[in-house]
Amino acid sequence: MKRIDLFVFIGVVLFFAPFFLFDSVYDWYINFNSSYPLIMAFLKFFILATFGESLGLRIKNGVYNAPGFGLLPRAIVWGFLGMWIAIAMGIFKIGVPAYLSKFSIFSSMEAAMTGPLTWMKLLGAFCISLMMNTAFAPVFMTFHKMTDTHIANCNGKLSFLYTPVNFGKIISGLNWNVQWNFVFKKTIPFFWIPAHTITFILPAEFQVLFAALLGIALGLILSIAALKK
Repeated sequence: MKRIDLFVFIGVVLFFAPFFLFDSVYDWYINFNSSYPLIMAFLKFFILATFGESLGLRIKNGVYNAPGFGLLPRAIVWGFLGMWIAIAMGIFKIGVPAYLSKFSIFSSMEAAMTGPLTWMKLLGAFCISLMMNTAFAPVFMTFHKMTDTHIANCNGKLSFLYTPVNFGKIISGLNWNVQWNFVFKKTIPFFWIPAHTITFILPAEFQVLFAALLGIALGLILSIAALKK
C-alpha cells in the first residue's frame, strides 16, 4: 500500500463518518434527498461513480488519476448520467409492479413494494431489476462508453463539453466483442440484475445512493477483468 492509498482511505472514512455520527447530518441528507432528488442524484454519481473509476485506474495503472484520463470530465458526465438513472429507476419501480399487479398471481405486488420484505416484494424487486437491466441498461452502457471515448478523444480536457461529438464514428469504432460478450452477457445477468434486486428492496431514500455505490463495485470489476484479459 502506498501513502496515497492511506490518504484516500482516510478521506473516504471522513466523508462518510458524519452521516453515521451526527443525526443532524443524516436528517439533512434525508430531507434534501426528498426535496431535490435529481440534484442529489447528480452529486451521488458525480462523487461515488467517479471514485469507482478512479479506483479502477489505481488497480490497472497504480494511480488514481493520469494525463488524458479526464477525472473531472468523467465526474460531470457521471453526474448527468446519475440524473438519468434516477429517473429511469423511478419509472421502472412504479411501472413494473403497477402493470404486473393487473394479473391475479401478482395482484399484491404493487402494495408489497411499499411494505416489509416478503417473497412478493423480493419477486417485485427482481422483476423491476430484470426489466430495467434488459430494456434500459444496454442503451445506457453503450452511451456511457461513447462519452468515455469522446473524453479520451479530447485528451481528458473540459473542451469535451463544446467539442462536436461524432457519434457515428465513435459507435462504429466501439469494441462490440467486449461490449456484448462481457458488458452485456456477463455484467448484466451476473452483477447488475442481482445487485439492483437488492437496490429495490431498500427504502426509497437509499436506492439511488446504493446504485451510485454499485458504480464503485463495477469500476473494480472492470479493472480486474482488464487485468485478467
